[in-house]
Amino acid sequence: MHVHTFFGTWVPGSNDVTLPLFIANGVTGVRDMGSELAPILEARAAIAQHKKLGPRMVIAGPMLDGPKTQFPSSIAIATPEAGRRAVQMLAERGVDFIKIQSYVPRDAYFAIAEECKKRGLVFVGHVPDEVRGAEAANAGQKSFEHLIGIFEGSSTAEDALLAGPKGPGRFLETYDAGKEAALTKILLAQHTWQCPTLFWERGQWLVDAIDVSHDPDGPYAPRSWREKSWPRFTASIMKELDTDPLAVRQRFVTHELELVHRLHDRGVPFLAGTDTPAGVDVIPGASLHHELGRFVDAGLTPLAALQTATINPARFLGRLADLGTVEAGKLADLVLLDRNPLDDIANTRAIAAVVAAGRYLSRDELDGILRDVAAAARTR
Repeated sequence: MHVHTFFGTWVPGSNDVTLPLFIANGVTGVRDMGSELAPILEARAAIAQHKKLGPRMVIAGPMLDGPKTQFPSSIAIATPEAGRRAVQMLAERGVDFIKIQSYVPRDAYFAIAEECKKRGLVFVGHVPDEVRGAEAANAGQKSFEHLIGIFEGSSTAEDALLAGPKGPGRFLETYDAGKEAALTKILLAQHTWQCPTLFWERGQWLVDAIDVSHDPDGPYAPRSWREKSWPRFTASIMKELDTDPLAVRQRFVTHELELVHRLHDRGVPFLAGTDTPAGVDVIPGASLHHELGRFVDAGLTPLAALQTATINPARFLGRLADLGTVEAGKLADLVLLDRNPLDDIANTRAIAAVVAAGRYLSRDELDGILRDVAAAARTR
């Protein structure tokens, strides 16, 4: 399940807030980032009709991937025509946007971009391996996930990285500040958003150095994640991705934070995202709070970090008319806090109550929901 989770907060003296919102880039149960579309559409309708308690959902359905898909519930795309047909089908099914994965062929990617533009449909996701970040921005891709395309576009070996192996060591060795600045100008000109998933990135690159066994949020992760998925993820990451020495990967994690700081200072817009649960110890809800903390680690102020999960999504969605500020006539979704997150971003966890579609949920009710989640997690 690849998700951006956004929530509204009330902060004394600040109007830069939005509603609880759940943007799903292909939601599935507990495994990965693809989705069966029908149950997601049904859940969205049930929540909208107040038959179920849940978040507002903006959905993509199955991701578009290459000829050999990486994830269940993806659509294999081998040709431009297949890409156009997939966009047409998903648009007719009622998705809100299209999600792109890394292995979509180059010619199919541009066909998808053209079809989305023709239909007025947003497309987001990975910058495919065969496409430059600058090309993706100019083609109209509205957001990049995981800073993919930025690392390659900031390298003196961009052509080689597009054609062959990538990794933290190569990115660090070939980094060029001038190329990064040139790419940044294109991102600004096209207003291309970034969703860096910094908490997930840290967990991936340092998976062998982080002890997750005592995470207080661990009880909310399904047992199958903790006992099966996370060990499998760890083994896969160590075999295929984290082949550089730990010290190199640690420098790269710092480089990511510095990159986010530079892009933000230059005006590139950001969204908070978690990539839940495609990572070790990435837990729905908790991972968003960690993501905001990583933005502060990157040098953003607590307010700027909070905006990546509040007013920025409203701007991204073009929904400032009903989201984005607390005022009469807007949707009644709020998270009420006991402590001010502008003093310390960790205070986003000091939740006193939630208002979801006008329904008030007290702290006691929220604790009851958490107990139910923990109980269900022990059996799944």
